[in-house]
Order: sequence, then C-alpha cells, then structure tokens
Amino acid sequence: MSITRKLSAKKQRSLEILIRLKRLYSEAPCTLDYETPVQLLVATILSAQCTDERVNQVTPELFRRFPDAASLAQAELEVLETLVRSTGFYRNKAKNIQAACRMIMAEFGGQVPREMPTLLKLPGVARKTANVVLAHAYGINAGVTVDTHVKRLSYRLGLTKETDPVRIERDLMKLLPQPDWENWSIRLVYHGRAVCVARSPKCDRCILADLCPSAALPLETDVSIETETALEAPILAQNH
Repeated sequence: MSITRKLSAKKQRSLEILIRLKRLYSEAPCTLDYETPVQLLVATILSAQCTDERVNQVTPELFRRFPDAASLAQAELEVLETLVRSTGFYRNKAKNIQAACRMIMAEFGGQVPREMPTLLKLPGVARKTANVVLAHAYGINAGVTVDTHVKRLSYRLGLTKETDPVRIERDLMKLLPQPDWENWSIRLVYHGRAVCVARSPKCDRCILADLCPSAALPLETDVSIETETALEAPILAQNH
C-alpha cells in the first residue's frame, strides 16, 4: 500500500474514533478550574507532573490572593512557593509563573498573548500549555494538546509511532480536522482516565476496541507507563 493510501486509511480511522469519542463524551470541558486566561495559564503550568484534581485544590486560595497577572508579578516568591508546594516542582513553577506574569505585564499589557509563537516566549510555557490556553481561553485551535493520556492513547491506537510530543502532535494534526484538534485531546484524556487506563486497559468495554491495534494485547512494548516528565520536565528542570 502506498504512503498516501496508508495515510488516507489512518485518517478515516481517526475520524471514526473521533466520532465515537464525541458520542461517548458529549460534554468534555477543560478539567482545570479558572476564570480568566491568566488563571488558565497558571493552572496549566501547575498541572505538569501533577493531577488536575490537585491543581484545582490549590488554585482557589492562590487566585483569591493573586487573581491576575499584576498581583502574581508583584507577589513574594516565597509566598507563591508555599501556595503551590503540593503540586510538585514548586520552586520552579512559582518562579516561572511569576516571570511569565511579569512579561505579560511588561510586554503584553496584562493580557495573555493569543499567538503560539508569542506564548512560547513566556517562561514555563511549552506547546502543551500554549495549546490548552489558546483553545480553552480563546477558542483557537493552533495545535493538538499532547499530554500523557494523548501520548499513550494515540500510540496504542496506532495513530503515531513517535514518542516525542511535538512529533506526535504533527502526526495528529495531519489526521484530524483543525476544529476538532482540542476536543480530540480532551476526550482522549477522559477516555484514558475512564477506560484505557495505563496499567490495565479495559479493552472488553472499550468502544474503540475494533479500531485499536493494541486492544487486548500485552503492554510490554507500550509507551503508556510514563509521566508528564517527557512532556514538560525540560522546562520544569531549568534552574531547578
């Protein structure tokens, strides 16, 4: 089979997967709690190597005391560290959050940028974070968010052979219509938590089993048992 025909067949399978996921998870909102783009940016930075549930426990007090970029930029770093400590990598997260907010105030009039290249200039922001902010704060599908669940499920579904998040994103962008880039990601997250769990996927109750080459297969060669380290750790590790 030619490369073109293989890509076409994979694209058709991707679209069928997308249709089924939309039926199964008709409502699939962002799982981080926020009220403004700045708050979403902060929450997403905190979510690296941390569950969204934990982030949502931390951010109410954080945003009560520091609700916007101006207040976060002026906060005492030690106070920020204390407030976000339970999310892990707290020193570097607090440092990046404050540095990002200072740049937002100094260069962008207190508003989170709406363009991918500009967002990527902010400390602590890689493509995963930028995609989440653009999609959920501004309704802009600039790319496909690749977190641990999206990485794992896309591999198991045979939609990519890559392990690098940027390359996975490129593969998925070729397969999916742009308006669905973000809702693909959020629905895979829901499915990864509910059904295709890392250590014991429930293939017998999965609506995607007939489309999944990994269904009921052993996990020895799966890339599923990983953490967010491969996705955001290079940024978190800076000056850590």
